[in-house]
Amino acid sequence: MPYVTTELNPEAVIVATVVLFHSVYGLCPLELDAVERLQAAGHEAFAPDLYDGWVASSIDEGFELKDEIGWATICERAEWAMAGLPPSTVLGGFSMGAAVAASLWPMRPQAAGMLFIHSIAQISENARKGLPVQVHLADPDRFEPAEDVARWRSLAERSQIAADLFTYPGAGHLYTDPSLPDHDAKAADLTWSRVIRFLDTL
Repeated sequence: MPYVTTELNPEAVIVATVVLFHSVYGLCPLELDAVERLQAAGHEAFAPDLYDGWVASSIDEGFELKDEIGWATICERAEWAMAGLPPSTVLGGFSMGAAVAASLWPMRPQAAGMLFIHSIAQISENARKGLPVQVHLADPDRFEPAEDVARWRSLAERSQIAADLFTYPGAGHLYTDPSLPDHDAKAADLTWSRVIRFLDTL
């Protein structure tokens, strides 16, 4: 499965390797721009296409694509996309992609960190103590009710992962995507500055 990446300066020091799984829309400029942003910050980033070239024009169409492809196939493609990447690769994703990343978590116990943008996702039962996990959510988020977020915080504390959950009042669900009405430029800029600091410390 092809990756989306950019060419690095051969003299650059790679601080972290990160894979970003796309949202229910498919592989869009959001993920491509994210890869470029993280590469420019000195990290190695990849964005696999789990829809095999299909891109939705609306969120409803995206859910239809997801259902047509099938969740098991999407997760299987994500696993294939990880072949050859270091065991320490940070697993990340946007909205649906966060759940894809979480599906790989049990099989990647040496991951240097987890990065969930626009969604909470299941915490692996074998998550190691102190694993850095960063989460970014709109507040409120129509897909992540406050009670679910509170429950996730409690589970994260009990699992003893090192979780930081940031919320962005007034932003839309996919607020980092400038092509959508959800977009909030200030929240997006703050999210990316926090993501880069997170990766810089791994």
